[in-house]
Amino acid sequence: MMSQHNIQRLNSTTSASVSSDSYLRQAEKDDTSAQDNSFPLTVSGLPGEDLNWDNDPDNARNWPLGKKWTCVCIGSLYAFCPILASTMIAPGLPDVALKYEITNPTVVALTLSIFLLSYGIGVCLPAYVLCLNEQYLLTTIQPLIFGPLSEIYGRKWLFHIANILTMAFGLGCAFSPSTGSLVAFRFLSGFTGSAPIPLGGGLMTDLFSERDRGHPSSLFILGLLIGPIVGPVTGGFVTQQVGIKWVFIVISCVCGFASLVGIPLLKETYAPIIRMERAVRSGDPEAPKRVHASLEHLQGSRFKYFVTNLSRPIVLLFRSFICFILSLYTALVYGIYYLLFSIFGDFFGKTYGFGAGVGGLTYLGLGIGFATATIFGSKLGEAWYHRLAAKNCGVGKPEMRIPAMFVGSFFIPVGLFWYGWSAQAKLHWIMPIIGSGIFGFGMMAVFVPVQLYLIDTFTYSASAIAAATTFRSLLGFAFPLFSVQMYDAMGQGGGNSMLAGLAIVLGIPFPIWIYFRGEQLRARNPLTAASVVPKSSVQKELV
Repeated sequence: MMSQHNIQRLNSTTSASVSSDSYLRQAEKDDTSAQDNSFPLTVSGLPGEDLNWDNDPDNARNWPLGKKWTCVCIGSLYAFCPILASTMIAPGLPDVALKYEITNPTVVALTLSIFLLSYGIGVCLPAYVLCLNEQYLLTTIQPLIFGPLSEIYGRKWLFHIANILTMAFGLGCAFSPSTGSLVAFRFLSGFTGSAPIPLGGGLMTDLFSERDRGHPSSLFILGLLIGPIVGPVTGGFVTQQVGIKWVFIVISCVCGFASLVGIPLLKETYAPIIRMERAVRSGDPEAPKRVHASLEHLQGSRFKYFVTNLSRPIVLLFRSFICFILSLYTALVYGIYYLLFSIFGDFFGKTYGFGAGVGGLTYLGLGIGFATATIFGSKLGEAWYHRLAAKNCGVGKPEMRIPAMFVGSFFIPVGLFWYGWSAQAKLHWIMPIIGSGIFGFGMMAVFVPVQLYLIDTFTYSASAIAAATTFRSLLGFAFPLFSVQMYDAMGQGGGNSMLAGLAIVLGIPFPIWIYFRGEQLRARNPLTAASVVPKSSVQKELV
């Protein structure tokens, strides 16, 4: 348990009248034992029993590997479903416009970014645009809710409930009789659909130590990135064969399959919830209070704790330079990704004469790049991390994730140059696809170490991932909106060269700077795990 001094400090903190910012900073400092499984917690949760949580078999980090990887696979499947839904209708947009008599041409450019639309941008759009864009209206807001909620109520049932609701709203889209009903159901599916994104960061923290997160995080992220590739490939042929209505039905069927697999197999991984459930099963009404004694001291009231958790992602984004710059870089890459995604169909259709079905296959270049980076890039990143940790007396640091990011930062501009100038010259159709594959490899090679760095650096990993997801969503929505104008003015070669230049500016110097100065930045920032309590100090105090 925490020392008497720390408990007194917690009591005085919660009883004092402090600002929301100082309360959050105190929460970040004092709630480490409740949030980070890596600390050897001693919990008197059961009558007459003193448990060392670090060695407890119920601790998710002590589960068998098969059980851990089952949870990772189910989480990745849950994340795959809504991302599949976000792009699967792309080849069938003419059918959507025909069915609902939508004549506004702007809808075509906006549809692929609609899942990423923020509330502030959404309220400014015309009514016809909202008909296809409502699904994304709350995606940039909901991670700020689901991530913190998972740190109060756990991961498992948030995964399940969000997926079931996404399935139901997908069926609503399929049978929508009017534009208004389609707007409503896509609005709701956008809210629930991306819940697995912030939940995934917490899942990785619960299940794996810093040294072991590379491969499982790669698998989880792969589900997010492969979805937009499988979506148009499948959607093109489904639309061509049976119509746009069945695209939504297929999406709901995939969600239903995920629930059938996930509900019986996915276990709760969040330590406070596991300990609370065990205390409730003990039959002692006082046991839950003893298990959550430290949290009760910290929370004061559930409402106050919820508000603190809800504001945390925003505070992390704007009060931590590390979180901001890494989120900005991944947001830029994500925006470029969706920009390319939005013009693929039109470009390959006009330049090479591809139809809807075959045109969907052009997205496979990105998918192959993602898969290659997952297989080889994650292994390289893990090897570097373990080698650097071995040189540091076996102690790993978040900055040891950064060298793997250098590889991705190199391939991203290379892929953009390759794609842009081969498209400009109208070379064989395989050349632009190869360029997109190189870009996809670089994108995945960047996303994995950034995700791991945020998980390793911030005590509240789900909130850190939520902050980065929100930033990515904003740029992912905005970039496709100017793609046509940019390429008309600059051409494929010039436009993609400009994007490559932006990727170089953000992707080369800042990761190098973080690699050498990141530890100092973390030590000075009260929002990072390094500034909470050094793990060695916590271990000495709690043993």
